[in-house]
Amino acid sequence: MPSVLISGANKGLGLAVARLLGREGFRIWLGSRSVATGAVAAARLRAEGLDVVSLPLDVTDEASIAAAADRVEAEGGLDVLINNAAIMDEGAPAGQPARPPSAVPLDALQRSYATNLFGPIRLIQATLPALLRAPNGRIINVSSRLGSFGHQTDPDWPGRTVNKLGYSSSKAALNMATVLFAYELRHTPIKVNAVSPGIIATDLNGEGADALRGRPGFETPEEGARLVVACALIPDDGPSGKLFGPGGELPW
Repeated sequence: MPSVLISGANKGLGLAVARLLGREGFRIWLGSRSVATGAVAAARLRAEGLDVVSLPLDVTDEASIAAAADRVEAEGGLDVLINNAAIMDEGAPAGQPARPPSAVPLDALQRSYATNLFGPIRLIQATLPALLRAPNGRIINVSSRLGSFGHQTDPDWPGRTVNKLGYSSSKAALNMATVLFAYELRHTPIKVNAVSPGIIATDLNGEGADALRGRPGFETPEEGARLVVACALIPDDGPSGKLFGPGGELPW
């Protein structure tokens, strides 16, 4: 049975990806910073007949990452890594508009980079030995069009008005990491790609998932999860080092 480790999988997009891959026959390592919410989410999926293990995982903590990687390796290895955990922290008080780049405090930037960039890199490095032993390892970094230079330099792209320094720049850096890991691993079976799943109704977007569901322009986590799953199941002759969105390949 193939296995997948998903960070930030206790709710939203990560949970939807876990459910879909579980239905594809994967054993799910459900990574969650909160032990309690991770256990609840895993129990929900197990009640649906899926093979799910709740895995304590804080992507900002090296010891937590090492422990998670060691456990996965000891209990059968790993075929797919999905770096999904992310935050959107621009240093503004709760309920207030995001600060412009000139006013974003550096500690907020550090928090964004710790979760959105350094966490995925640490997880890739920690799980790479197991992925290299898999017959066709896959690494998927959940990114965003907000980190695309192609979109951000298009004067007609409506997303330019979002202008979130921490989130957008950390996702741009994650995109570059995707390219560099794909290049390093080009002579191996591993495929490394980034996915921008669209504008998803999740807590990440600031108003809570329930408030956003059904609002024009917002997709459900299940709809966004399909693209992530497609990259996890990409064939051996498929692309690597690419950024994909709902409409296909996106510009870096």
